[in-house]
Parts: sequence; structure tokens; C-alpha cells
Amino acid sequence: MTTLFTILFDGVAYGMLLFVLACGLAVTLGLMNFVNLAHGAFAMAGGYVCAVLVNRSGVPFFAALPAAFLASAAIGLVAERLLYRHLYRRSPLDQVLFTIGLVFMAVTVADYLMGSSQTFIHIPDSLQGQINVFGVGVGRYRLMIIVICGLLTLALQLILMKTRFGSRLRAAVDDPRAAGGLGINVPYVFALTFAFGSGLAGLGGALGAEILGLDPYFPLKFMIYFLIVVTVGGASTITGPFLAALLLGIADVAGKYYVPKLGAFVIYTVMIVILIWKPHGLFGRTAAR
Repeated sequence: MTTLFTILFDGVAYGMLLFVLACGLAVTLGLMNFVNLAHGAFAMAGGYVCAVLVNRSGVPFFAALPAAFLASAAIGLVAERLLYRHLYRRSPLDQVLFTIGLVFMAVTVADYLMGSSQTFIHIPDSLQGQINVFGVGVGRYRLMIIVICGLLTLALQLILMKTRFGSRLRAAVDDPRAAGGLGINVPYVFALTFAFGSGLAGLGGALGAEILGLDPYFPLKFMIYFLIVVTVGGASTITGPFLAALLLGIADVAGKYYVPKLGAFVIYTVMIVILIWKPHGLFGRTAAR
């Protein structure tokens, strides 16, 4: 039971971290219909901003997290206004090729500025070690990730489903021309949404640097994980990717614990089984007959 609880706890922490990293892609791909494979580059940028502030400038860790969010959001906003907005109406193939090119450019820039070695962030002493919960050792840092990511998930769901901005975003995606005729500033909505998704990626990169590590190839190494979360959960909702991230996080941790020689084989097996059962994802919308 102790082992199962530990696997479940670590899997939930890993899954929530995956969701925060991937939820920006869920927004841009599922709600804005834009295939942004460079999403991991914004997560890497946030991780490096947090690492520089904490490791080199002595900024407290919890003060560096909002800075990572804002820095990635600002980069995302500039990239959206200068580059991405020109491809909204282009084919998915054009979007894939363009964003893949951005990934390799980001890898090169990060390698030149930060070096090729793996970077870890110095976390405060209060987040190191474990605490006992019903006789089971629980990592403090992972517990912090579960709390922060859980609050972010709830806030994101409320923003998209219960606010006027969420209604405007859904209207702008469903019919941009009609939304513009109703007085909705569609370019502004898209830019703000893209910036917010990039900021969440940066925050996830800062939170995940201690667990996942951080190096210039971060966008390439975890690109497939982001796509798996969105694909398995279904690109038309936020609830789907959240549940998919939890499921895949637990499956990945359990697989590496019980069958370490198979590596990531377990998570790909889970993905294949789910997509055979639900081709549009767990909560994906099926085409009307």
C-alpha cells in the first residue's frame, strides 16, 4: 500500500505538471485551431528565466515564478503579433513546418546563451525533503506542485467557461467574422489567449525544471508528451487534457517503477489503447453524421 500510494502521489504530481506545461497547447490547438509545435520553447524560456533569477541573481524562488510566467507571456505575445497571426488561416502542414523551424531556432539560441549542460533550479530548503502523511513519505516539492497546478487548473476552467472573455474566445474561434460583427476584437482575443497559454507554459517550465531538468533540447524531448496529453484528452476541452495528463502521469511513473527496462513504452501503449477506443480523445467532439 505504501508503494502504491507513493506511485499514485508522484504520478499525480507529474501529471499535473504535464497539464500545466501542455494546457497552453490545448488552448491554441483545441480552441484556436492552431498547431503550435513550438509550445515547448516557451516552457524552456520560462525555466531559464527562473533559473537565472534564482541561481545567479538570488531572487527568491516564489518571486521568480511570476517572473517566468510574465517573461514567457511577453515572448508569446510578441511572437503572436509578429509571426503566428500570419498563419492562422494557413494549412496545418504550413503551421507544423513553421513551428518546427521555430523549435530548432530556439534550441540553437538556448544552447548559445545558456550552454548545453543540464540546468537545475536551487529550490528553497522549505521545499526540500519529505513530510509524513499517514506514515508515508511525501515529497514537499511535489506536494507544492500538486497544490499550485490544481489551483491553476481550476482558475483556467473558470476563466474559459464562466467569464465574458471565455465566451468571446469561443465565439471568435467558432466564427471570427460573426464575432467581429458583434464588436469582439478577434485579434486582441487571440493575442491575449496566446500570451496567456505561453505564460502557463513558462510557469510549467519553471516548476518542472527540478523534476524534468532543463537543457536546450527541452522543447524537442517533451514535444511528444505535450501532444499525447492534448490528443488523448481531446483537443476541444480543457477537462479532457487534464484527466489525460493525470492518467498518463500515473501510468508513466508506475511503468518506470515496475518495468524500468521498458522506459516510456507504457505511456505509448496507454495512448494507443485509448485512441483505438476513442479516436477523438477522451472528451473530443465527434463529427456529426
